[in-house]
Amino acid sequence: MANEAPRALQGIRILDLSQVMAGPFCTMLLGDLGADVIKVEPPAGDTTRQMAGATGDESPSFWAVNRNKRGIVVNLKDSRGVEIVRGLARTADVFVENFRPGVVAGFGLDYGSLSAHNPRLVYASISGFGQTGPHATRGGFDLVAQAMSGIMSVTGDTGLPPMKCGLPITDLGAALFAVYGILAALLYRERSGRGQFIDTSLLDAGVAFSVWESAEYWSGRGVPQPTGSAHRMSAPYQAIRCADGYIALGAANQRVWERLCQVLGRPDLLQRREFSTDARRVEHRRELAGMIESVMRTKPSSHWLGALQRADVPCGPILDYEHVFSDPHVRARGLVQEVAHPAAGPIKQLGPAVKFSATPAGIDRPSPIFGQHTAEVLKELGYDRDAIRALAADGVVHIAETEEMTSNRMR
Repeated sequence: MANEAPRALQGIRILDLSQVMAGPFCTMLLGDLGADVIKVEPPAGDTTRQMAGATGDESPSFWAVNRNKRGIVVNLKDSRGVEIVRGLARTADVFVENFRPGVVAGFGLDYGSLSAHNPRLVYASISGFGQTGPHATRGGFDLVAQAMSGIMSVTGDTGLPPMKCGLPITDLGAALFAVYGILAALLYRERSGRGQFIDTSLLDAGVAFSVWESAEYWSGRGVPQPTGSAHRMSAPYQAIRCADGYIALGAANQRVWERLCQVLGRPDLLQRREFSTDARRVEHRRELAGMIESVMRTKPSSHWLGALQRADVPCGPILDYEHVFSDPHVRARGLVQEVAHPAAGPIKQLGPAVKFSATPAGIDRPSPIFGQHTAEVLKELGYDRDAIRALAADGVVHIAETEEMTSNRMR
C-alpha cells in the first residue's frame, strides 16, 4: 500500500532491537510516520513469531506490531554480529531496545558506547522497571507491571479476585511514552545537535496512567478501590443493564444528568439531595445505578440508545470485536486496513489512530518475513555478496529464501 504523500519522519532511521510488544509497538508507530525501521531479530526470532495462531515463522501476533519495518537476523553472540549492529547504529537516528538493564552493555551496545561514535543518536530503553531503582534488574511483564502499579487493585469489582485490564495496557503505555520521548528528543536534537538517552518502563506507564486514582488517594479519600465499569469521579458513568443487555451511559456533568432524568421519566431524582451534585452521585453510585436500571430494564437497548442520543446524553452499545471491526464508523476512520503479506497473502491490520493533514501516517509494507531484508541492509552497510554469504554460512546472519535472488544479483 505505497503512499506517495510525504511522511513526518521521512529520512529518520530507527534501529529496533526490541521484541514482543512494548518496543515493537513503539517502533511500528514511528514506521507508520515514515521512519526507516530496521528490526534486528536473534537467530531464534522474535518470540511473537511462535505465539498462538503461528504457522512456521509467521504469526498474527508478529504481524500486529511489526509492519512498516525491514527485518534482519543477526547473532549478537558472535562479535561479527555485534559489529553489524554497531555499524548500523552509526547510521541511525534512533536506537530502541527492551532488554533487561545491563544486557546491551555486555554486547557493547549501550548508549555510552554507541553515542561515542554517533553523538546525535537518540537511544530509548524500554524495560519492566526502568534503568534505576531496586527493581531495575527484574524482568518485565505486563501482568506484573499491572499488579505492581496498582492497576489490578482498581480493575474489576468489589469482592472479585484481582483482575488485570483486558488490554496489555502497561506494554502499550510504555511504547507510547517511548514514542513521545523519542519525538521530543529528535526535536531537541534539531536545536542542540545532540542526541540523548531515554529511559521508560512498564511500571512507569502503569503508575503514570493512574491519574484519577492518585487524585483520589492524595485528596485524603482513602485507598482507591475497584469500581467495576463505574467512574471514580463522576456518576452515572458506567455500564447499565437494559432489557436485552448492557449499554454504556456517561452522564458526567450536571447538564447531562438533568437531561438523563428527563429521558428516564424520573425528574424527581433531581430533587434528591444524595444525587444533587456529581460528588454525591459518586458517593451513592450503586444506589443510583440500581434506580436507573429499574427503569431501563423495562425496554431494549435500541430504545434507550435512540432516546439518549436524541437527548444528547453520551451513550453507546458495548461491542465485541466482531462488531467493532464491522462498524461503519471504525471503517470510515481507516482503522481496519488490508495489506498483502509475502507469506500469508492478504491480512488485516489496525490502521493508524492519528490523522495528519499534510503528512499522513500509513501502512507501506507488511511485517517482514524472517530475515527478509538481511542482505539488502548489509549491502547498504558496504558488505559485498561473498561477505554476506560467508556470514550466513557461519550463522552470524540469516537470509530469507526470498533474498537469495537479491544476493545473487549483488554483482
